[in-house]
Amino acid sequence: MDLTLETRVLDGFRVVEVAGEIDVYTAPRLREALADLIESGHHHVIVDVEKVDFLDSTGLGVLVGGLKRVRAYDGSLDVVCTRARLLKIFEITGLTKVFGIFGTVDDAVAAHVA
Repeated sequence: MDLTLETRVLDGFRVVEVAGEIDVYTAPRLREALADLIESGHHHVIVDVEKVDFLDSTGLGVLVGGLKRVRAYDGSLDVVCTRARLLKIFEITGLTKVFGIFGTVDDAVAAHVA
């Protein structure tokens, strides 16, 4: 399966909606999309993985790399995920303590507004 990426703006956040598989073959596209956003001055990013069917360690590495980049600008990178299989990956790797993980994009935005 391929990877599709769509970016939209919501209340000052850049929301990257990801669908498909994030693996060693497709992760570079996500890395490039995040890098382009961050380099163009957008330091508050939400990555919506609700339509992601598969996520491997390469994909996790891309998300961690994106988080490091935005933190250099006092930014944020949150993840929207309710899929049990993906949440388990974040839990096993300890990344639930690193990322803000939310059930909806609106919840992620609200966490920064409150």
